[in-house]
Amino acid sequence: MEDVPLAAPILIEQFPNGLTLLAEPMATVRSAAFNFLVPAGCMHDPPDRLGLSALLAEMISRGAGSRSSRELMIAFNSLGLDRAESSGTLHLRLAGSTLARNLIPALELYADVILRPHLPEAELEPAQELALQELAGLEDEPRQKVLLEVKRRHFPAPLGRSHHGVAEHIEATTIADVRSFWERLVQPRGAILSVAGSIEWQPLRDAVSRLFSAWEPQPEPPLATAPPLPRREHLTKTTQQTQIGIAYPSVPITHPDYYTAVGAVSVLSGGMSARLFTEVREKRGLCYAVWASHQMLREHACVFCYAGTTNERAQETLDVTLAELARLGAGVEDDEVARVQAGMKSALIMQEESVGARAGSLAGDWYYLGRVRSLDEIQAQVNGLTADRIAEFARSHPPCDYTLVTIGPKPLQAPA
Repeated sequence: MEDVPLAAPILIEQFPNGLTLLAEPMATVRSAAFNFLVPAGCMHDPPDRLGLSALLAEMISRGAGSRSSRELMIAFNSLGLDRAESSGTLHLRLAGSTLARNLIPALELYADVILRPHLPEAELEPAQELALQELAGLEDEPRQKVLLEVKRRHFPAPLGRSHHGVAEHIEATTIADVRSFWERLVQPRGAILSVAGSIEWQPLRDAVSRLFSAWEPQPEPPLATAPPLPRREHLTKTTQQTQIGIAYPSVPITHPDYYTAVGAVSVLSGGMSARLFTEVREKRGLCYAVWASHQMLREHACVFCYAGTTNERAQETLDVTLAELARLGAGVEDDEVARVQAGMKSALIMQEESVGARAGSLAGDWYYLGRVRSLDEIQAQVNGLTADRIAEFARSHPPCDYTLVTIGPKPLQAPA
């Protein structure tokens, strides 16, 4: 597969208050996307108010500046803005895409949302109801529930937290809690604004300076740590299916073998010809779904694996899945590497054609690396993948120290 055409240089401005602006001009599009990452994710939720960051994400756009909630929605819609506000583990994320000519007016609205939200008390109860409904919905989504539990047990607290929170904490939250969280956590120190699309740098930079230069930084809040949880857990549920979630350590994006680690996971789970799908699902018919993915939070990285199967075949599914993970170090075929490289390059091409994906990628790179990777750098790493490199990585970083969570009528026999 041919290499991806190189993108325009990344433009960077770091403001005195700690806000970083990143921009990538894209000459072939007529739209623009922005992505705010504010260091106010759920890892900062107070231990007795888990779910607080998600409530803030829900409420922060319900009126801001001189506009009521309804007036703000009308203003968003008048710009044709496709937008989202959400709480992740690390960040509060506010993102949107629109026609390029509407980018700066959209940022003006978000300056009010971030710096001058109303956070009205009357909107707290509806936000709580939505949060409780989402939390209750996990009972009907056992796949998502098992993966959230794996994450909670694998990553050190508070990095393993779910933004969904705890029902009792959500119900106990007051509007004073929400406003205090916004005042303490929504700050420019460590915040990232990334923009991609049909943009002009100087007007964009001037607008961001005008809108956000008065945003005052706050002291970085301490994180509440907690003792590690047991790595093995079975959640009993009367059902016809068993959900299996596995995690084991890998290397983060700052590690020199990062691309090899991602390539190794792609050999396992990169389409219908990948090993887990072929060996566990197709050849043996053990499960209806099986996959693996590389996940990362700060300096911690792991491989997540999931399998959904019948109760009768659950133990065999677990055994065969673990055997396939271990077998990777025994060798990799050249055609597997070619498939992985084609998939990674296809993902790069699709990312280059999406303003939203590029804006998100810029912000992620800056957070994890303090710089933005060029496409030729990524392509060189992908082109450098070989069967020997992947197999050697698998041997030197074997799957071990498993976190294992299952949901179903009975527990499974876990590996030593």
